[in-house]
Amino acid sequence: MRDIAVVCGAGGFIGNYLVNRLKSDGYWVRGVDVRFPAHGETAADDYLLLDLQDPIDCARALRIGNYSPKEVYQLAGKMGGIEFIESEEYSVLTTNALINLNMISAAATAHVSRYFFPSSVAVYRDMSRMEPELREDSAYPAMPDNDFGWEKLFSERVVSAFQKRFGANTRIGRFQNCYGPGNEWKGGRENSLAALCRKIALANDGDTINVFGNGTAVRNFVFVEDAVDAIIAIMRSDVGAPVNIGTCEYITINELVQVIAKIAGKTIKPRFTGGPTGVQYRRFSSEQIEALGWKAKTSLQEGIRLTYDWIRLEALEEARRQISDI
Repeated sequence: MRDIAVVCGAGGFIGNYLVNRLKSDGYWVRGVDVRFPAHGETAADDYLLLDLQDPIDCARALRIGNYSPKEVYQLAGKMGGIEFIESEEYSVLTTNALINLNMISAAATAHVSRYFFPSSVAVYRDMSRMEPELREDSAYPAMPDNDFGWEKLFSERVVSAFQKRFGANTRIGRFQNCYGPGNEWKGGRENSLAALCRKIALANDGDTINVFGNGTAVRNFVFVEDAVDAIIAIMRSDVGAPVNIGTCEYITINELVQVIAKIAGKTIKPRFTGGPTGVQYRRFSSEQIEALGWKAKTSLQEGIRLTYDWIRLEALEEARRQISDI
């Protein structure tokens, strides 16, 4: 029997890419989610539609005949851009906490020996530009910007307690914004990069688009395939403490508008408006992840081009469908 991996959240953006990667590495993979992938087919050998808010479904997710999964990747949960997170704080907080508590309990019962949890750099506080970059232990004393960050920090503690109590090899990756083809790109669940790609794709040359904030907020983005490489590097390492996942490329929202507009071959004017903006600035150390041999292969420029091209085609196809339905 090949090594078995279970990917919870396999219908999501990163989860679907992770399933593909594990399959290419020779694993037998079970995918678990409340839905099938929104874009493309799943490569999973087995796929279960389960609600991991239910402890019975969590147990089913890890029950594979007489076999135990070698690796469990717990990517399931409610996720979205800052607009979604701030408007759905209660739902995000309670749903994700419940899923993570239930999955840890199921993993303990199933004697899972290797478990990955995707945390977020949202566990860190907002910063000023004069401060040195944050290392992983800078998450304490804790002061996340929103409840999404607080839930991630709480779940990190639960995962660490699972490791201490049962001797499991738990791994935690703190993600920056992930992006790429297949990313959520509409409906409020998308991050700032995807939202700007959509707005610019649908705009005419010379148009003005609305952008939340004042354009000076700084962001860091990780291309999805690089993020999956980071997950694998962390999972197969001997580092049980949280590890930051990010690049050395930082960009303001205003600069991001101009980069996407240039790729689109358009002149676009941003109109900065009120709305949820998240933190103003956050810079963190990538020393630990790079010590594991990981470094992003995809530059921000190339990643944006690939993402913009995909979102442009999706947006144009949707617009054509809407016209044909009239």
